[in-house]
Amino acid sequence: MNRIGYYLELGLCDYGEIYHVQQQLNLARQLGRIGDTFLVLEHKPCLTIGRKGGQEHIRADKSVLQQENIKVYETNRGGDITYHGPGQLVCYPIIALQGEDRDVHAFARKMEELLLRTLRFFGIEAERKTQYPGVWAGDAKIGALGIAIRKWVTMHGVSLNICPDMRHFSLITPCGISQFGVTSMKNISGMTDIAAVRCELRRQLEELFRIRLKNISFDSVKGMTEDAKETILAGCSRT
Repeated sequence: MNRIGYYLELGLCDYGEIYHVQQQLNLARQLGRIGDTFLVLEHKPCLTIGRKGGQEHIRADKSVLQQENIKVYETNRGGDITYHGPGQLVCYPIIALQGEDRDVHAFARKMEELLLRTLRFFGIEAERKTQYPGVWAGDAKIGALGIAIRKWVTMHGVSLNICPDMRHFSLITPCGISQFGVTSMKNISGMTDIAAVRCELRRQLEELFRIRLKNISFDSVKGMTEDAKETILAGCSRT
């Protein structure tokens, strides 16, 4: 495990802000300004729509979404509509797929494996479904997957339901799949210790990606992305 990467652990974050940070980090990684970087956080309540669409899968009126303080965002990730909120742990890898790892499907399976191993550590057996991305406990989804790749650098990632407000999933048809439900670690085992899940997720990240993660601050990340922006601007001025 000689490779070193960065680990940015945040609290409860606005989706729009983190989406912008991901885009800037993705660019910085393309330029070689940063190493592989993993963001781990929770989001304020929101719905995100992927490249497949999903606006039609919102069941609630705008007034209900406003009452629940749930914002809606369109994104460049794969997949349909999903919900993010407090009590759901999100992991966004900004990594370069190089050499034998330059395989989109293998990367997606590795992200699912990250959730499967983390759940197994806490005594919850989950599985994949061939036709549906993500991780499932029986016929209920417990972990979602949605990724984007730009010039072989990843962004977006996975979410794991620990103890979110499950009412909010009823406001949509999650991922456009009506025949299956959604569940959480709390529903299955009573698990609500988000800090413990964060810790195990980090350990599994290091093992799966064969990387040693160093903590990095949000200010340091912003500095790195500013460096990348200056490089782009300098390049534009020469053309």
